Amino acid sequence: MRILLFLATNLAVILVASFTLRLLGVDSYLSQQGINYSSLLIFAAVFGFTGAFISLLISKPMAKWSTKARVIDSPRTPAERWLVDTVAELANKAGIGMPEVAIFPASQSNAFATGWKKNDSLVAVSEGLLHRFNKDEIRAVLGHEIGHVANGDMVTLTLIQGVVNTFVIFASRVIGSFVDRVVFKNENGHGIGFFVVSIVAEIVLGILASTIVFWFSRRREFRADIAGAQLAGRGAMINALARLKQESEVPDQMPDTLQAFGINRGARAGLSALFMTHPPLEDRIAALQNANL
Repeated sequence: MRILLFLATNLAVILVASFTLRLLGVDSYLSQQGINYSSLLIFAAVFGFTGAFISLLISKPMAKWSTKARVIDSPRTPAERWLVDTVAELANKAGIGMPEVAIFPASQSNAFATGWKKNDSLVAVSEGLLHRFNKDEIRAVLGHEIGHVANGDMVTLTLIQGVVNTFVIFASRVIGSFVDRVVFKNENGHGIGFFVVSIVAEIVLGILASTIVFWFSRRREFRADIAGAQLAGRGAMINALARLKQESEVPDQMPDTLQAFGINRGARAGLSALFMTHPPLEDRIAALQNANL
């Protein structure tokens, strides 16, 4: 969920910025004697990294809004008090500031962490996870999510996304210019062909380039599992992953959509595996069993 929300927000920011810049005529430098590649690269990098950092800065409010998460300002039940106290304990152990703690309405076992810096983060868990997992397993899940925060995964993701955005913005305009001149035979600046093709290319390339971000996400899940094991115990972390694996194999328990802490049902193969945000649960369990903690 953290990754998917970030990618969706980033793509929306880039597309809105592209439309706005076209309306303001900022792309006019492309319309004279062909593409000035140096200027285009600088332009792509500036707006690519700006879009990524805007997505990072609004990641918390976007996550709260999209999941309907309720932040626990004042615990109303013993369970909420335990949740807040556990997050505080694990955050202190991990050396980060106290995150906001939230619960969001979802029957699936789910959790995520997000935020633009280590000392201003959000850790949220689903109602389903709280109802079905025992305290040791919940503590492990919280340790995993706090591990993401302590490891600086969101900031690293933003830098990677900035590089990806730069490539997408640059390549989409090169493709648009080529099609406009070769296919539409437009030699006087750029016509509607350039604008339509470059927008379509931006969307398609943005989706394809997201596989780089998904690869990064899969690698960082192993590190977050280790962090969860260090904070809450290897056994508890393995049990939490095993519980998720068990639930993922039950029809309708975990639908065929990417989950925040869990995985879509079963392992994927081929091209579809490139779009997975998490490694297969059995691989994560095996890696944790063999890890030198």
